[in-house]
Amino acid sequence: MLFRSLRSFVERIERLEEEKLALGADIREVYAESKGAGFDIKVMRQLILLRKMDKDDRLEMEAILDVYERALDA
Repeated sequence: MLFRSLRSFVERIERLEEEKLALGADIREVYAESKGAGFDIKVMRQLILLRKMDKDDRLEMEAILDVYERALDA
């Protein structure tokens, strides 16, 4: 019984890993389409990262980044 549960978990994980690979390919295709439409992929990736962040965390990071940039300009 224990080994059947193990097999079930392993098979589910393997199936999910395959789905993850397929999703990664789909995401790359969307990035390629957006690049073909003239969008900057690096900026889009950064925008997506920022949108995932909590608003307060993002504002704090931007404030610290501003301080660091001003310190380097000095």
